[in-house]
Amino acid sequence: MKSRSTLATWLASLDGSRLARVLGTRKDAVALPEPRSLGELADRLQRPGSVALVLPRLALPHLQAAEALAALGAPASRDALAALLGAADDATARELDAVLEVLADHALVWPDSAGQLRMAGPLRQAWDAPLGLDAPLEQLLAGAASDELRGMLVALGVKPPGSKAARLVALVEHHSAPEQIASVVAKAPADARKLLERRALTKPEPQFIMFGHPGPGLDPGTRWARERGLLIEDRHRYGPARMPAEVALVLRGPGWHAPFAPVPPSARWASVTPVEVEREASAAATAFASRAASVLSACSATAPARLKSGGIGARELARIGKAAQADDAVVRLALETAYAAGLLGRDGDRVVPTEAYDAWAEQEPPEQFSVLLQAWRNLPLTPTTARDEDNKALPALAGAPPCNGCVQARHGLLAAAAQFPAGQGPRVGSDLGPLIAWHRPLADSSPRDGTPFATVIREAELLGVLARGALSPLGAHLWTDDVQGLSAVCRRLLPPAAATARIGADLTAVVTGTPSARLAAILDSVADRETSGTASVWRFSVGSIRRALDAGGLPDDITADLAAVAAGPLPQPLSYLITDTARGHGRVRIAPAACVLHGDEPALLAELAVHRRLVKLGLRQLAPTVLVSRSPIDTTLAALRAEGYAPVAETAEGTVRIEKARPQRTAAPVPTSRGADARNSRRIAATRAAKAPAAIDLNTLATQLLAAPLTTPEPAPFDGGAPFATDTEEVVAGCAKLLPYSDVRQLAHAIDAGQAITVEYVATSGSQTVRTLSRLMLDPPYLEAWCHLRDSERVFTLSRIHSVMSVMPE
Repeated sequence: MKSRSTLATWLASLDGSRLARVLGTRKDAVALPEPRSLGELADRLQRPGSVALVLPRLALPHLQAAEALAALGAPASRDALAALLGAADDATARELDAVLEVLADHALVWPDSAGQLRMAGPLRQAWDAPLGLDAPLEQLLAGAASDELRGMLVALGVKPPGSKAARLVALVEHHSAPEQIASVVAKAPADARKLLERRALTKPEPQFIMFGHPGPGLDPGTRWARERGLLIEDRHRYGPARMPAEVALVLRGPGWHAPFAPVPPSARWASVTPVEVEREASAAATAFASRAASVLSACSATAPARLKSGGIGARELARIGKAAQADDAVVRLALETAYAAGLLGRDGDRVVPTEAYDAWAEQEPPEQFSVLLQAWRNLPLTPTTARDEDNKALPALAGAPPCNGCVQARHGLLAAAAQFPAGQGPRVGSDLGPLIAWHRPLADSSPRDGTPFATVIREAELLGVLARGALSPLGAHLWTDDVQGLSAVCRRLLPPAAATARIGADLTAVVTGTPSARLAAILDSVADRETSGTASVWRFSVGSIRRALDAGGLPDDITADLAAVAAGPLPQPLSYLITDTARGHGRVRIAPAACVLHGDEPALLAELAVHRRLVKLGLRQLAPTVLVSRSPIDTTLAALRAEGYAPVAETAEGTVRIEKARPQRTAAPVPTSRGADARNSRRIAATRAAKAPAAIDLNTLATQLLAAPLTTPEPAPFDGGAPFATDTEEVVAGCAKLLPYSDVRQLAHAIDAGQAITVEYVATSGSQTVRTLSRLMLDPPYLEAWCHLRDSERVFTLSRIHSVMSVMPE
């Protein structure tokens, strides 16, 4: 609690703009309900889950400085940290100050009133052995007996005080002086000195001995070191004695420093002009936008089937790629970004376009591409990864657990590229890997690529985010998460959709650029698409025209629609094709009975009745213009068409049956909850609409927090605090007794407002996991929710929820 109050005191010493900056970097701790005091804010900032969310977003020098401070054992002075990191010269010292400033902005490290550096408790726990060092002497001797401490002081030549506490203080003071430890080690026997020097560089793993046998007796070197407190026996486990951090640092020598790389690694640069970058980015973005539209159009025409194990398999991916004229990487990237944007959703055993897809398909290519690009920025996976560690094919849209390392790899790429010198780009793409690793050390490097981060770099090039190795204007706005600026750049770099096609006498239609939704729909209905990309080609044939006639089109309407989108007059061969196909279309009509065939030409009906390949239909002539079939209407229709005839089907009323298939649609991009009925769904929707949270103004919140009294978090109503704000708070507090009141408020707010939430949950097996939950339904003492980790609906026990944090976009 002391470190928490110290953090609250430091927060109170900041001005409004600096506090707003801290709030901006730690949005996970300021989401609604807003903290009502600096004490409550400090409590949220130091939760283990909240700290864990921040670490993957830090660059290498920030993690190195934090690890060094953890090894020193905060609180520690800034000079001690600089000495450990080797920041002796002015330039490195300034870099260290900048690193500490960033850590302070994230409320991970801050100075106290005495100028000592303190750190959040959970941050120290991020390393089991920071810098390979064990715990400090004071911690290792916490359970030592008074006589044992007296023996160590006597062996060191120090007069022991009378009390145990004073003896521990004296021993810690002795080991805090490096020259005294060095003097003791210099007088050690040879075997003890070799043992200490070897142990100073590595921390041995604990060894657990079966049946309580501790092993052989101590060797003389170990005994000598233990008698002087240079090695400490661990009474909670068997194994080698532990070396205090103070001793290890002295034995490593004054020339040893913790690793500290405040400057990014160098790269081989090549000159590149903004014009070249924009031109290449425009070409890549235009090509991807066109192919992505073709991929989703193919999914709309025939919804891809899901594997029993989940996801879209290789066969369906190949079919979509063939229909859209796109390779596997583009298909996977388009599907994953569209699913994340809510354009695709699971509907039973298929993946179906949602209602949002129809509105997206009507937009211009720049707006369509902007939606997919924003989805790619925070995609919790690397979509173009096609094989796993065992080289087995991976399905798309498999619903794998979210990968924060994949998100950070993408953000590290954007952060690294944003720091490139003006007019410069890396000469080879592999030089980007070390830069990404420096900006995001905890990112997933995709080792299966051979070259680190090759997959995410390739994705950025496909989308036009990187061009000639440099960050394009698309990537610059994507990095700053400037949605309006990104939309403006997309409109500038991507051409609008083409509304006309060049229709040639060779019965092809060529569209340069991305066809508009109306143009693509017309051409898809009367022609077969052969290629897609920067130029798309459709080919007219008897079969494609007949398909349009089967869908209810009339020859004059087909001609008029094509004339409206043609760049010139329709060529004569196409007009002849439409007329000739229409003339033969419907000459034979099939009526349902089981079924009846009739027409106006007796000779044609007689020909069908004796056709050898139609014998299996069981045709029998009842009249010169009427045949009856023993086969169903669809079987008869398919058999006649296979033999080159052009029949049409009739309804029971005698009208022509329209065979146009309506595209499938689903209402939501995620499966509907099996445990909630329609009334619950309507109630959740109404609650979300009524209680949608307003955006937090960080400057206003900072002013309010600084004006509030510097108090600890408010006590829960059960502990004498103010009454519960809602009934949900009271129910959650009664069931989740381990949660602090601020967490109860946050969880209750998420339930009432229908918001997603992230919790630390301890299962019945004792394993602790971090779960992101949505569609929360309170059923005391349980919480029903959609678990994003398991991609299914789960039931959680409220008493097993140990921490709550909001879900924040990366």
